[in-house]
Amino acid sequence: MTPGFKLVGRLKERALTLALAESCTGGMVAQHVTDVAGSSSVFAGGVVCYANEVKRDLLQVPREILDTCGAVSRDTAASLAANVRALFRTDLSAAVTGIAGPGGGTLDKPVGLVYVAALGPRGLVVRRYVFS
Repeated sequence: MTPGFKLVGRLKERALTLALAESCTGGMVAQHVTDVAGSSSVFAGGVVCYANEVKRDLLQVPREILDTCGAVSRDTAASLAANVRALFRTDLSAAVTGIAGPGGGTLDKPVGLVYVAALGPRGLVVRRYVFS
């Protein structure tokens, strides 16, 4: 059973649609969703927004957020989730942004830092993780 199997099943049960914005995962979350037969009935699509220009120009993350908070931040994850949901006109959205490494980390933002945002009719949830 693929990781997306349970998610796709629950989306189908609730007749909800999903869109994704992925930075550090490079489309792997969407792959897990689309590995499930019938996922096209609930998954609208996603954007791999690895570059800041894509976050800013396609997914409309404000320049101020990218300049002050950075691409790997709670605010960027929230903005990505909101804007990919609007772009695809879905019920739900999720966004992931982080520092996959092996380089690029700092004391404030170490390699393995990831923000995951989920947005739906009940509101927004953003979680911060630091993976080894």
